[in-house]
Amino acid sequence: MQRNQMHRQIANLRKSLFDQGYLDEQFVQLEELQDNSNPNFVEEVVSLFYRDSARFLYSIDQALEKRPMDFSTLDSLMHHFKSSSTSIGAKKVKTECTHFRSHCNARNAEGCKRTFQQVKKEYTTLKKKLETYFQMSRQAGPIEVECRPRVLSPFQYLISRISYLALSFLNT
Repeated sequence: MQRNQMHRQIANLRKSLFDQGYLDEQFVQLEELQDNSNPNFVEEVVSLFYRDSARFLYSIDQALEKRPMDFSTLDSLMHHFKSSSTSIGAKKVKTECTHFRSHCNARNAEGCKRTFQQVKKEYTTLKKKLETYFQMSRQAGPIEVECRPRVLSPFQYLISRISYLALSFLNT
């Protein structure tokens, strides 16, 4: 009974991440790739995102300090970070990345600096929320088979896998 209650809490937390706009459909697609042979797939992908994100955020932070500000470099770095964010369904982070890139196109240095702070805020908030979600999921253990999301067709699986591998390649 306690395990079922924990799974309900996890489901409510997950739902709130979508309802509050932190995650989008891409996260669901990642979840659909997770199965008994790779029960930590989503957490592993998100961990890779965090690792790669630290490098991007550091590079953007450094580029914002250079004078004159190189808006082309900033836009390129943020484009890559936005792509990574999109791959895990980080909706609010992706939205802030779009705002940042708009400021780059307008050559608005103050707008870039201000929006970058918001990017980092949304990134940090999502990271904390997902860490809680994954920790609770590990504690609760696997969901019974009948409660799992639908199984992907071989074609859907292949497309999702190719997308993931392409993203991994682009981030190296």
